This record gives sequence, structure tokens and C-alpha cells, in this order.
Amino acid sequence: MTLARRHDTHAVVVGGVQVGGGAPVVVQSMTNTDTTDVESTARQIIELAGAGSELVRITVNTAEAAAAVASIVRRVREAGVSAPIVGDFHFNGHKLLAQYPDCARALDKYRINPGNVGRGSKRDSQFAAICQIAVDHGKPVRIGVNAGSLNQELVMAKMQENTDKDLGKSAEEIINECMVISALQSTDLALENGLRQDQIIISCKTSVPVHLISVYRALASKTRQPLHLGLTEAGMGVKGVAWSSAAMGVLLAEGIGDTIRVSLTPRPGGDRREEVYAACEILQALDVRRFAPSVTACPGCGRTTSTTFQQLAEQVQAYVRERMPEWRARYQGVENLTLAVMGCVVNGPGESKAANIGISLPGVGEAPSCPVYVDGQKYKTLTGTPDELAEAFKAIIEEYVASTYEPVEKTGARSA
Repeated sequence: MTLARRHDTHAVVVGGVQVGGGAPVVVQSMTNTDTTDVESTARQIIELAGAGSELVRITVNTAEAAAAVASIVRRVREAGVSAPIVGDFHFNGHKLLAQYPDCARALDKYRINPGNVGRGSKRDSQFAAICQIAVDHGKPVRIGVNAGSLNQELVMAKMQENTDKDLGKSAEEIINECMVISALQSTDLALENGLRQDQIIISCKTSVPVHLISVYRALASKTRQPLHLGLTEAGMGVKGVAWSSAAMGVLLAEGIGDTIRVSLTPRPGGDRREEVYAACEILQALDVRRFAPSVTACPGCGRTTSTTFQQLAEQVQAYVRERMPEWRARYQGVENLTLAVMGCVVNGPGESKAANIGISLPGVGEAPSCPVYVDGQKYKTLTGTPDELAEAFKAIIEEYVASTYEPVEKTGARSA
């Protein structure tokens, strides 16, 4: 498997954003608001898009949620946010899309889970109904297979085959095989029901990194449809980021994956944008795409007893995220900016000189001054309280951005 795979997929356009066909890997996220709460859902979509999410998915699970979709989309567009909005359907999508045509028209894509679109003889007809609505409205779909909601008839048939033929496969291997089979069979059924190849994205999500890698390698070898990548139920905090990175890093490096989501479990009252930041950082770490200035920061050791460098690094990272929506709209290429916040003389000056803008704070026994380097050259020395250092350093960053990067208006470029 090579990076060429990403350039050899069908191109699917979702609300003006191309997925596959050699396009940059697209970051997506999902709201966790009650979709019937139009104001909070629209606000969260706007926040997620501002953080860098290029597709935003919302739950459409009830008649009330379906009735709210058009108003949500209208509010988002009136706010000047163009990120495509995707409807997530389970169990009753065929009914909701048919009964609420404004919802069907307003959404930019439909997500279908073939494992719970229907049971028995109803499954194919209800799947076909959603496909027909997508055809009528010219909408793409994602056929999203999940390990936790697989078609049990398929699983039982494969389990029985494994027993009857003494194939010796583990339960995990059979589940993984069934995910790929379900995705491919559902794609064939969607094509039979009138959808084009340039209207179908596929995903096969599991919560175990090694299984995800195995499933997507198999899937990528069997289809040219663009693939949505991500662990489902990745988990909270460090665990969720680490497991998602381990799985997606391998696949993305092999050219597998055309759009991604990091499905983090937020802390109670936590910031939903964290999953967007994580996805952007994974792509940026692999040099697949760049989304925002990178901040190199010292991890700290016995030389760095002061917490000043930690506070400054945190403030700089927060400042970059806060300013990035405006910078992205105003300046071309600002995402390539590199920053360094270092804590002592060992690596501080070297890392600071390697960044576009770097500051080296004093460690134990060092003089209480902070040299700042701009593009490898000593620029000035800062002193003062932690808050004074932060304000002065942020002012240097702001001045550098304004003087270095061309305004978007001059280039006519469209921000990502």
C-alpha cells in the first residue's frame, strides 16, 4: 500500500468540499448537543468549524430533530460558516428523510449505518429508500459500518461457516471480515439503487487500533471509494488521543484515509473542539496537512524548577487557537508559522533559533532574562512577570504574522 491510494479514489463532493480523488484529507467532527436545541447546536457547529472542522455531523434521531435541521443550517450559514453539515441516521432515517423534506434538502450528506437501517426483509428496502432520497436531492452518503452494530445475520452466517468448515478464525477476525463485507455489499446495493460512485464514502469503525488497521488495509485493497477513518469510541483524554493516533497514523502514512474524525469522549462540560484539534495535530504531525502554527515546548526537567515556561507555553497555545480563525481568514500561509517556548539553556536557544519565533526562558542558576529569536536571529530580550512575558511574546507573534504573511485578499486564496 502506498500514498498513491489517496490519489486513486473517486472524488466525492460534500457541500463544496471534496473528499477523495487526491484532495487533502478532510477533518470532521460531530456535535454533542440536543439537535432540537437549534441555538446551541448551531453555535457548536460554528465553534467546531472555527477550530478547523471541515465537515460537521449532527444527530437526526427524532421527528423533532429532523424538523430543526433546516433552521440549524440557516443559522450557521447566516453566521458566514460554510462547513458542510451531515445528518447521522440510525433505525428511522428512511422515515425522517421522507417525512421532513426540508431536512433532506438542507443537509449536505447522509450517514447510513447498514447494521441498523432495518432487520430481515425490511433492511434492503429501507436502505434503498434512503438511497433514493439521496439520488432525488443529489446528496452523497456515507455508508458507516460499526463493529458494535453489525448486521447480526451476516455475523451469525460467518460464524457458522467458520465452524462448519473448521476455518479456525477467531471471533475478532470474523467481525473484522464481516465489517468489510457489509461495507462492500452495501456499496453495491447503493449503486444498484441509483447512487453514483462519486456519491459514496465508506467507513468501517472499531474501537481497537490493531483491528482498525487490519480492516482498513483490507477495505482499501478492495474499493476505490474514499474512506472515512477513525476509531469509534476512542475514549477520553490521553488514551483517546494516543489510540486514535496509533491507528490513524499507520493508515494515513500508508495513504489510507480521505477524511478523519477523532472520536474523543469529552470531560463533563469539556470543550468539543478538542477532537478537532487532535485530528488536525495528527495530520500535521505526519506532514499530511497544516492547519495552525505549531508550538514546540520544553517538557521540563530538574533544570526547569520554575513553572513560568509551562504557563507561557499554555498561554501561547491557547492564543494561537483563539487567533487562528481570524488569521486563517486574513493571512495566506499563517498555518506554516512555527513557535518555540523553551525552559533552559540546554536546548532552548537551538530550538528557538530553529523556529520562526522562539523564546528561551532561564533555568536553574541562569540569568533572569529571556532571549527571543526571530527567524534564527536574536531579536530582543524579555524580562518581567509571567503575565508580562506572555503579553510581550504574543505581541511579537502578532507583529510577525501581520508583517510576514500576504493578506488573503491579495492572493484571492480560499482558506481551508
